[in-house]
Amino acid sequence: MTRTIDVSHLPDHAFGPRALTWWGTTGFMVIEGTVFALAAASLLYLRGLSPNWPPSTAPPSLFWGSLNTLVLALSGIPNQLTKRAAEREDLPAAKRWLSLCLVFGVAFCAIRAMEFRVLNVAWYTNAYGSIVWVLLGLHTFHVLTDVLDSAVLRLMLSYAPFKSTMFANTSENSLYWYFVLALWIPVYVLIYLLPLAH
Repeated sequence: MTRTIDVSHLPDHAFGPRALTWWGTTGFMVIEGTVFALAAASLLYLRGLSPNWPPSTAPPSLFWGSLNTLVLALSGIPNQLTKRAAEREDLPAAKRWLSLCLVFGVAFCAIRAMEFRVLNVAWYTNAYGSIVWVLLGLHTFHVLTDVLDSAVLRLMLSYAPFKSTMFANTSENSLYWYFVLALWIPVYVLIYLLPLAH
């Protein structure tokens, strides 16, 4: 005799470690975090080989990098509010706060364009220039992908046939933004503050 179990009452999505998307996002963050750690180790190795740091150039201007640090820090507020709204399944609030997150993300990218202009070194100048551009480029790529993901989510919340799983996706998108925010701290220290240490 076959016994059936009615699971129709179970939710079709979950948040945090109970969700498959959480595990996928976390796994991706571990892999990408390792890439950043290897790039940071490369920069520290090169610094150890050089009597002057940065070699044969002035340190980058602190203004744009510091401004972006402030923008990223402030972006954590609407990001947390987006995450909470998604986990409460409050669609109007999730849309509102995700829209504000997008404003911060776009502002960050615009400032980042200015950052690349004040590094005082090209990517092809020397090993220092290459690793600085790699670190800043990697972080820029991660910001851009999250801004794109946020924009798609925002459009889906407004125009796609609504599915409750979109709340879980929005929550995991917020988790990834925290990862991007956290990555910026060591990158900022390595690129902007390390050259000032004598």
